[in-house]
Amino acid sequence: MPRPIQALIDHSALENNLRVARRATSARIMAVIKAEGYGHGLLRVAEALADADGYALLDIRDALRLRDAGYRQAILLLEGYFDAEDMVLAAEHGVSCVIHSDWQIALLDACPKRGALDVWLKVNTGMNRLGFAPQQVAQAMERLRRHRAVRDITLMTHFANADEARGIAAPLALFNDVAGSYRAARSLSNSAALLRYPQAHGDWVRPGIMLYGASPFAETSAQQLGLKPVMTLSSRIIAVQELRAGDEVGYGSLFRAEHSMRIGIVACGYADGYPRHAPTGTPLLVDGQRTRTLGRVSMDMLFADLSALPQAGVGSSVVLWGEGMPVEEVAHAAGTISYELTCALTARVPVVTR
Repeated sequence: MPRPIQALIDHSALENNLRVARRATSARIMAVIKAEGYGHGLLRVAEALADADGYALLDIRDALRLRDAGYRQAILLLEGYFDAEDMVLAAEHGVSCVIHSDWQIALLDACPKRGALDVWLKVNTGMNRLGFAPQQVAQAMERLRRHRAVRDITLMTHFANADEARGIAAPLALFNDVAGSYRAARSLSNSAALLRYPQAHGDWVRPGIMLYGASPFAETSAQQLGLKPVMTLSSRIIAVQELRAGDEVGYGSLFRAEHSMRIGIVACGYADGYPRHAPTGTPLLVDGQRTRTLGRVSMDMLFADLSALPQAGVGSSVVLWGEGMPVEEVAHAAGTISYELTCALTARVPVVTR
């Protein structure tokens, strides 16, 4: 019998979440499936999101996997190409590339075919991560428009605070000021901006986390947004311990019982992708009932408080996140974000789909 942990990937939830995005915008949808579809599996996600207008990811090898699997939608490399070989492959396979730096424009001279490449020129509107400063855009645009290898140009940016109270007013105004001089398609919005700022939708939106059923907002749940969880990480109780007052739990003895209590040992640990830094009190479900973790997460196991669950015991089902236990709630308790949890799922966890 295999170890009783698995990650269930729900295709119908992905389809539902894409429909939520569709209802929110008239723009074309570039589904972000980088990092192996946020840990859900690149080809699994692509199949469920086949109605998207395009896919955005990072690695040319992943783009070629999609092409080899028969996907003919637009594909965008969000960091562009890293060398001339990548660029040539992108041109040969109809993969669009973000251009964020001068060195990438210089590499275009190695492209062997005229009009072979669609590029997305990235404008830095305040995140200061990738992109041309507003005062550099005119020169970059002129170089791209004149280059024999470039077929089409889209202008894009990325908001640093679309999910925060401060919003996008300043970067949006800056982008619009820069882009106003050009008749080019525009792409600005991630999940948060797609759901909150219709004035920033442009021609392409780039939803990511919402497609996987997690809310991009701290104050609004995924359920309130009509989103459904795609990944459910589950396991079972494999042992039960009876504690007396003063007994300690786990490495470092971070939890000490103040009174007698029952605890369950769950077959899930940081080697499965559960965050080691999750503190006592992180929520989980045992037999469908909410309870909490105790002590320090170890490599292969963690502790669940069964004191208020007399029916629970060896074999009881445990949901770490997913159906009935929002991943963003677990992430908040662990001091991280839902993206990190799903992306951290390790290869040893069996994946099933429905």
